[in-house]
Formats: sequence, structure tokens, C-alpha cells
Amino acid sequence: MTSILQNEYLPDYVSIPGETLLETLETIGMSQTELAKRTGRPIKTINEIVQGKAAITAETALQLEHVLRIPASFWLKREQLYRESLARVAEEQKLESWKEWLNEYPMQQLIQRGWIPDCTNKVQQVVALLKFFGVASPDAWHEVWDNKVVAYRKSEILNMKFGSIAAWLRQGEIEAQEIECIPYDIAKFQAAIVSIRALTVKPVKMFQRELVDLCANAGVAVVFIPELPNTGISGATQWIGQNKAKALIQLSLRYKTDDQLWFTFFHEAGHILLHGKRQIFLEIENAESKAAEQEADSFSKNTLIDKEQWKRFTLTKLFRSKAGIKNFASELKIAPGIIVGRLQHEALLPYTHCNDLKRSLVWSEM
Repeated sequence: MTSILQNEYLPDYVSIPGETLLETLETIGMSQTELAKRTGRPIKTINEIVQGKAAITAETALQLEHVLRIPASFWLKREQLYRESLARVAEEQKLESWKEWLNEYPMQQLIQRGWIPDCTNKVQQVVALLKFFGVASPDAWHEVWDNKVVAYRKSEILNMKFGSIAAWLRQGEIEAQEIECIPYDIAKFQAAIVSIRALTVKPVKMFQRELVDLCANAGVAVVFIPELPNTGISGATQWIGQNKAKALIQLSLRYKTDDQLWFTFFHEAGHILLHGKRQIFLEIENAESKAAEQEADSFSKNTLIDKEQWKRFTLTKLFRSKAGIKNFASELKIAPGIIVGRLQHEALLPYTHCNDLKRSLVWSEM
């Protein structure tokens, strides 16, 4: 037999089961008092059922079946539909009152990216946004997200774009759930870091998949999520899953060059290896640099380029030529753009120089 999908009709309102009971009594010529006697229920209870003030319980439904010869399942279904109808009406009223909550998010962007479905009205958008975040109400949303990124909520600047940042992080969580990972293993991740460093010289089509696989085999999910407008966020690290067994590195490709991508990745890796599981780390433009961020910066720099080799290279002034940069990159077996980016960051090279040694990275249209 072929199954056919169809829309389920959900009426806005269902009449009280007591109306059906009253109609049945009138049809067979039985009074409420007589029904009370025959069922052994107080007349007050029968009257309250008729008025919708009392629910038809399983016991009452069986008694009605005996007296009226109408199945208990019928009465229970009528009661269920009525209570569900009341709940839906109450829910609609709450959703109406939550429409202002939408103003905290770049809804058009979320719809365009397919993170939430295109909706015909704001109430539907509220429902879609609740489902996206996996919460039942805006209050529940604040309970989850205010605690999740409590350290960043204190900033007035970040407060203004907090909804966008939370949406970006949430999409990362959703996509990370699709990546099969073993429980986090620090030794395997340390070994993976060595292999990942060698990926910097590979084309993006090769390194992206290998990066994800190498990390997944160590219990780290890596996702690439384009940033939302005006957030200034380049990466993030958090721990997800039961007992926070999986680490998540989320990259936005904000600066669209390979040097920035790799520095951000190893920075986030530094957070995983050096810092605890309790806090989310966000790399946001112009954010205050705290000790943990400085430690992650040092980890990234020293993992990509050994500090003694860097000192030797800069003292010899070989960085003043493209040939010198390329030779040093070849010696280290890393992409030359990484060296250019660090030279620029340390003011050893103007930001206008040698940018052709960097590789530009763009999001492909899927």
C-alpha cells in the first residue's frame, strides 16, 4: 500500500467535549441527573464536564461508555483535541507577544542562508527561530545563551550584535552535530596538529576535507560558517555534546586569506589544548585581549613557525625579498602567505607588500 503525505488539519478551536455529551443526552432523552446516577458521579461533576470546567478522565470515559454505549476512546479523543486546542490558542497569544524578540536577529540573512525557513508572518518566524535555537521561549533562550557566553555579554559593543553572534554560533553547533567524532583525545589532537600544519601548502579543495577528518579523528569538529554582517568574528571554540565530549572549532573566513585562516585555526586549537571546557572563546575584532587570548596567539605563532627559526630569519633580513620569504617557507614546509601575514602583523613588512604571496579564499556557492 502506497503512503501519501498530506497536510494535517489543525483547527483554531475545538468545542468542549461537554457540548457533545449534552447533545448525546438530549438525543436519547436522558438528564444530567440521571447520567450522574447511572455513572455514580456527582451531579456537580457531570455539570462541570458539560460546561468544560472539568476534564473527562479515563475513568469517566469508561463510565460513559457503559452508560451511553459510546467508546471511551471517543470521549478521550474529544478531550485530548479540546485541551490541545486550548494550548494552541494560548501558544498563539504568547508567540504574538514575542514578535519583538525577532529584532535582535538579522532575520533576512538567516532566511537567505537557509538557516531558518522563509515564513509568511512574524509569528511563524518566532516559531522558526525557537526551533533553530532549540528552545521553547525567549526566556529559555536567555537562560541558555546568557550563561553560554557570559564573559562576552558584559561588553556593550557586543551586546548590540549579540543575537547575530549567537545565531552564528548556533549554526556551527548544528553543523558540528553532523560530523562523526570520537570523544576528544588530547594525544591524538596533538598528533593531528603536526599533520595539519603540513596542509597549509595544499589547495583549499584538498586541505579543507583533510582538516575536518584529521580533527574528527581526535574528537574535534571543525566547521566553516560565513560570518553574519557587523559581527567582526573570525573564529570560536566551544565544547559540545554530552559531558562536553566533543570540541568545536568554528571558522568564518572573515579576512579571506590563507594566512588569517591558518592563524585563526591554530589559535582556536591553542584554546582547546591550553584552556578548560567551561568557556566559549570568541575571536572578535577590537575585543579586549585577555591572558587566554595571548596564550592562544603564542601557540598559533610558535606552532606555525618555530620561534628560534623566526628569530634567525628576521635577523638576517631575508624577509625583505619575495625570494627570501619563499625560500624560508619552503624550508619550513608551510605556505609563504603565513610568513607574509606575520611579517605584516609585526610591522616588519608594510600591509601593502607581498600580498600576492597570500592565497585568497572565497566561499563557494552551494
